[in-house]
Amino acid sequence: MNQNQSYKWTFLALSLGLIAMFLLNISLGSVQISFSTIIDSFLVKSSDFSNQEYIIQNYRLPKAITAILVGSGLGISGLLMQTLFKNPLAGPFVLGITSGASLGVALVILGSSVFGGFLATFLISKWSLVIAASLGSFLVLLLVLIVSSKVRDTMAILIIGLMFGSITAAIVSVLSYFSSAEQLQQYIFWGFGSLGDLDWQELIIFIIIYSFGVLFSILSIKGLNSLLLGDNYAKSLGLDLKKSRFIIIIATSLLAGTITAFAGPIAFIGLAIPHLTRQLFKTSNHKILLPAVFLIGAIIMLICDSIAQLPNSDYSLPINAITSLFGAPIVIWLLVRQRKMIF
Repeated sequence: MNQNQSYKWTFLALSLGLIAMFLLNISLGSVQISFSTIIDSFLVKSSDFSNQEYIIQNYRLPKAITAILVGSGLGISGLLMQTLFKNPLAGPFVLGITSGASLGVALVILGSSVFGGFLATFLISKWSLVIAASLGSFLVLLLVLIVSSKVRDTMAILIIGLMFGSITAAIVSVLSYFSSAEQLQQYIFWGFGSLGDLDWQELIIFIIIYSFGVLFSILSIKGLNSLLLGDNYAKSLGLDLKKSRFIIIIATSLLAGTITAFAGPIAFIGLAIPHLTRQLFKTSNHKILLPAVFLIGAIIMLICDSIAQLPNSDYSLPINAITSLFGAPIVIWLLVRQRKMIF
């Protein structure tokens, strides 16, 4: 009872921290905006926006919401993969979903040198990279699902997913070899990741697909807790391993694939957030871990984005660099302090 009560206070503190970081993230940037202006832009509906209100409504608010979706989604997908494969080094990338999205983007950006003018024309579309990344991740997902239906061993799926990632990386290398310097630069910039490129229309589509991923994650909680006890014990409890594995893979693919499509490949978050959460909550119960990972992932991503946008400056650092530079030392410190990894 006391433990449940402590969890409630921890969740309350994290929720308040998320709100505080959300407001702080919106206030920071090349133009400093006061909290009162932010609150007024939320509460007071006016057809005549000031410059600051326009910045909030059309740039900073979508970017902050994107940061929450990216941080929480990658954290959840990392938790699912680490539990499914019983591997602390597993993350959203292990199924090859992110690599598939990267391949789709590479075919659009780098492929025009190899395949001719059609792809160069396709690049004109604003949605081209999103569609290409979505198709690439969906193709890899389809292959993984076909393989998972034929293979009983969970570790075999992990290895096959990594092999898919190697294949896509090899194809991207070949495309890079034949590409111009301008195309390579464009692809590298996409690989840095970005949270501020979405308008409200794109964000709504992002939220819809993300919500399905979270829904499948919630449906997999019972299966995740059973898998911690071992496959044989999970079967004795009446768990359908094939169905549970399928739901977990679908949830991870929807979250990781959509995030990569809309925000680019974001490093560190999916791998590290589940470990940070376990260090804080000292439990393996996914009813606790899943909402905790959601909150912590969102908070960390907002912090990283606040650092990346260099307050009072027109420059913005690559979000991928900040997530690794800011987060990796914290994980190392926690693991050294605890002397062992909680899993």
